[in-house]
Amino acid sequence: MKNIVVISCFSIALLLGSFSTIGVKDYRIDKIVIDAGHGGVDSGTYGDFSYEKDVALSIALELGEIINKYLPDVEVIYTRDKDSFPTLEERADLANQNGADIFLSIHCNSAPYSKSVHGTESYVMGLNKTQASLEVAMRENSVIELEENYEENYEGIDPNSPESYILFNLYQNSFLNNSLNLANNIETQFAKRVGRKSRGVKQAPFLVLWRTSMPSVLVEVGFLSNPKEEIDLNDDLQQTYIASGIFRAFRDYKKEIESMN
Repeated sequence: MKNIVVISCFSIALLLGSFSTIGVKDYRIDKIVIDAGHGGVDSGTYGDFSYEKDVALSIALELGEIINKYLPDVEVIYTRDKDSFPTLEERADLANQNGADIFLSIHCNSAPYSKSVHGTESYVMGLNKTQASLEVAMRENSVIELEENYEENYEGIDPNSPESYILFNLYQNSFLNNSLNLANNIETQFAKRVGRKSRGVKQAPFLVLWRTSMPSVLVEVGFLSNPKEEIDLNDDLQQTYIASGIFRAFRDYKKEIESMN
């Protein structure tokens, strides 16, 4: 059990200092951070002819363009807009430092055990008893091994050790309900408007979501390990459909939250 870690005083202060502004009079959703997963030396998962980092970036940039066009009152901030490698810590810090209202991380999935697995999944921060959800999180979190001093920066977490994730049992996500709301909107759009198979909303201990202090969702837009879905995910029109579905989900979430004022 040597990988079990203790939350530092800094983390406790961050968690206790985090609070939701939902319900505050005249509150507006006017700033979103869009995170294209992986990048640079970290290609993410891959299919027969494409890498996750490239697909995620294309969809992230398309989503940002749609938001800029149809919701000009919303400021769009990208964690990366090219093939670069910001750390997971830097991505979350960017959102926190800019006072973002939403953090949205875009990824592609993989199921090397079966080429027939396909569909979308949206994740919020939390622990899930499903082994498959933990495996997805462990795969995405393993990117920190490419970062310098990751043991220190992530408080001793071993991304390959299930025991390390006991840390997340101590985490109380102040934004869970709002994150679930947005994630459900996204999966509904995928299933009913975009025509993709939705595998539902799930909880998993993603490091990039753990460090954000606002409602946050990680979206797996499809499986590059599925030959047909890989073709779809690399098609310009399909990428626009996917980005449009996420946009409508965000727009509806924004409208609902602001209607509470």
